[in-house]
Amino acid sequence: MKKVLFFLAVSLVFLISCDDTTGNVGVSLITENDKLEVSADSFDVSSESVLAGNIAAYSATGYLGRMIDNESKVNVTANFMTQFHVLDNYEMPVKDSIASLDKKGRVIADSCEIRLFYKKRYGDKLSQMKLTVYELDKPIEEGIDYNTDFDPIAKGYIRKGGLRVNRSYTLEDLSEPDSVRNSSKYEKNINIRLHDKYTDKDGKTYNNFGTYLMRKYQEKPECFRNSYRFLHDICAGFYFKITDGEGSMANIEQAQINIYYRKKEGKKEKVSFTKLVGTEEVLQLTNFDDNKEQLKSLMGETGHTYLSSPAGIFTQITLPDDIVNGKYQDYVINSAKIEVRCVNNKNSSVYNFGVPQHILMLPADSVKAFFTHTRLNDNKTSFLATYNPVRNSYIFNNISGIINLFKQARSSSVTGNLGKVLLIPVDLQTITTGSGAEKKTTVTMISNKMGLSSTKLLGNTTKGNGLRITVVYSKFKDK
Repeated sequence: MKKVLFFLAVSLVFLISCDDTTGNVGVSLITENDKLEVSADSFDVSSESVLAGNIAAYSATGYLGRMIDNESKVNVTANFMTQFHVLDNYEMPVKDSIASLDKKGRVIADSCEIRLFYKKRYGDKLSQMKLTVYELDKPIEEGIDYNTDFDPIAKGYIRKGGLRVNRSYTLEDLSEPDSVRNSSKYEKNINIRLHDKYTDKDGKTYNNFGTYLMRKYQEKPECFRNSYRFLHDICAGFYFKITDGEGSMANIEQAQINIYYRKKEGKKEKVSFTKLVGTEEVLQLTNFDDNKEQLKSLMGETGHTYLSSPAGIFTQITLPDDIVNGKYQDYVINSAKIEVRCVNNKNSSVYNFGVPQHILMLPADSVKAFFTHTRLNDNKTSFLATYNPVRNSYIFNNISGIINLFKQARSSSVTGNLGKVLLIPVDLQTITTGSGAEKKTTVTMISNKMGLSSTKLLGNTTKGNGLRITVVYSKFKDK
């Protein structure tokens, strides 16, 4: 009989999780033989906006630019730092094959540049922006936790007397010919030319940074085949800081140093180049500068909460005391469903930030550990929800695990943030295996969302805000 009742309880859980209503279900199943009671009820849920504070800066891509969120009116500036990666089989041409030589017969680079490649952008591609490129004095080491407020300048990472280049740019590079930009092979990029004289740490001066790299390769080729030695002995990396302009931001997928020179081919010369890339194999960080006072003013708004990235506004939900501490303490929570609805953005600008596509729910006191240790959602104490454009909402079908966690914490006299969970915009990295009916997508990494996103959520009011949780619970009654 207990197996039958268990099946009925599970069936009720399924019906509740598929039901779109949030009213009081008030269902109970009671048998005299086994005295099992299964019930469902719904409760109001309180919510509020909270400042994210400093969050982990790790991301597969970087961001560079400055934008204003039309919804929250927060000004967000993204600055980008990257190191460069070398392969263990990296090679430059041998000296005798290089035609680019100075008057003393030493190899030189005809030109050198850094290109920041991007595919996705925000804002107006013709907005006039200005940046400064700074050479790092030392590598930003791995194994250390860096947050989005990490500032290489303030922390003393910029090399005194090192390379420094000012550059005005638009994301649509009008200095490139139409024939180049319209080519199917063209990759959008921000081009920073490093043509000026460069002086290294030993006081040696070169006609440009590319010549420095080429001659260092001639002296120490082994340093170009090991990323650690390259970062510590040759080039620690660069910091790209926005200094002026507003209205665009690029999602930087790869930074690349190109070194151009002439190569001998028989009696002829051919323009050639070699490259070094900055990818997620080496450290990339984005830091964000936003108006803290402006963010704080948003915390006082009622009738809604915010989810915003990278400005860093989360929504905190306080689960009902009845199901965490109250009369349902002795019940098993079989299912708990909550739907969080978005408020339509009345601003119709084409430059509105998009709605976060994925959000993470986890206990309020577990955020730092989750992202620092690059954990994945376990559907027990951490849950993912994907934006549903039809319902304009996020649906968490069953967060019973997190409620049971709070109940256990209560019995252990742990009270800190008991009953409080955070909703956090996140980025996902996934892999897909199989095909057809066997196709499966697996989440391999969850990180704080660094891209621009913003939405208001219903809640943060005492007047029927529509934010409710539906719970199915059960217990065997005492005989």
